[in-house]
Amino acid sequence: MTGFRLHLLRHGEPELTGRMLGRTDSPATAGGIAACVARAGGLDVTRRVASDLSRARTCAEAIGPVEVDPRWRELDFGAWDGLAASDIAPETLRRFWGDPDAAPPPGGERWSDLVERVRAAIADLPPEPTLIVTHGGAMRAALHVLCGFDLRATWSFALPYAALVTLEVWDGAPRSAQVTGLVTA
Repeated sequence: MTGFRLHLLRHGEPELTGRMLGRTDSPATAGGIAACVARAGGLDVTRRVASDLSRARTCAEAIGPVEVDPRWRELDFGAWDGLAASDIAPETLRRFWGDPDAAPPPGGERWSDLVERVRAAIADLPPEPTLIVTHGGAMRAALHVLCGFDLRATWSFALPYAALVTLEVWDGAPRSAQVTGLVTA
């Protein structure tokens, strides 16, 4: 059985914080970009991939040459995109966090849609050491796909800006992984 190392790096701090940032394209701050560059220092990768949203893409470009893949975007929060959580009815937001498939944001994406996007992106990765600069939701979806974590388990990980998760991905259908490192500070 052969495998490869997959590093998932959350983008640096965006200019807009404390909001439901899905498709809203808030650029990363200079400090956020620097944090990602520092976190990726020393990683031995032959491929770099990033979400097409600038908060991820610019962080990846600062690390080195990058391929852009929109399947690594954050969950689309629809009508909530760009809003602070306090701008959304508490009961509605609670239902969403409790079951994002049964209660997705109005006009937004279901959790299972994000999972399928990320699953397809992972399936297309060649077996070589890879760094993906992406978003918290996409990282959680990858943990679901590769490690079999349920929705609740994926939220047990703190994934602050510039958090790094390293996985060993093994060949086979479906692909599987083992968490080999979680760096969040």
